[in-house]
Amino acid sequence: MSNAVLSQLVEALRSGAVRVVDLTQPLGPDTPVIELPPIFASSPGFSMEVISRYDDKGPAWYWNTIHLGEHTGTHFDAPVHWITGAQLPDNTLDKIPASKLIGPACVIDCSKEAEADNDFLLTREHVLAWEAAHGRIPPGSWLLMRTDWSKRKGREAFLNIRADGAHSPGFTPDCVRFLAFERDVLGVGVECVGTDAGQAASFDPPFPAHNIMHGSGRFGLASLTNLDQLPPTGAIVIAAPLKIVEGSGSPARVLALVP
Repeated sequence: MSNAVLSQLVEALRSGAVRVVDLTQPLGPDTPVIELPPIFASSPGFSMEVISRYDDKGPAWYWNTIHLGEHTGTHFDAPVHWITGAQLPDNTLDKIPASKLIGPACVIDCSKEAEADNDFLLTREHVLAWEAAHGRIPPGSWLLMRTDWSKRKGREAFLNIRADGAHSPGFTPDCVRFLAFERDVLGVGVECVGTDAGQAASFDPPFPAHNIMHGSGRFGLASLTNLDQLPPTGAIVIAAPLKIVEGSGSPARVLALVP
């Protein structure tokens, strides 16, 4: 039976009955990186240096060195990324079971709300309303918040930093608790530079998508794109970070299988 299922998947991919949607932003020197207050250490942007390119240093091959922070571009947050997840088992990239990197996608379209209010917050009530239309979120799902934020052009528009800090959509603390403990999601995914709202430092607790999600052993996906190509339900997300020993996160090629 398992061979038949996999054969059917291969044929569906070949025929186009199942599409592969790339949820990953290109990664390069212009990729925006989250900015922290000056008192904290900041993550570097992406840079690349040629080792050899069909030259005296390597006549038949081309390769590069790359330098970047783990949480750059479209990336995966492991539980150890936040202090609340620091003591959990299987909390680093090299210890997370591969089976937990794949799950059904539940996509909540908040694009109109985020366009009207850059500080829009997804609440428990929004999720319950979505469930009334599409069914209960299955355990082990990725909850993806579509805001169309990835369509913003340029670093300034994407980070949207003002005098009082960043302004971008996210989740209320109550919503994160609900998703983690009453719906048992794998994690949450967003189109913004991080999983928390731009003003989440002032929440109780601060940064709930990190504090609560990672403290309960769940994951985050940030800087996603093409969520407008996914249906509310029915897609499968494959989010595969690098298997970095003791890694807290990694750029990832995040793919969705869409019927």
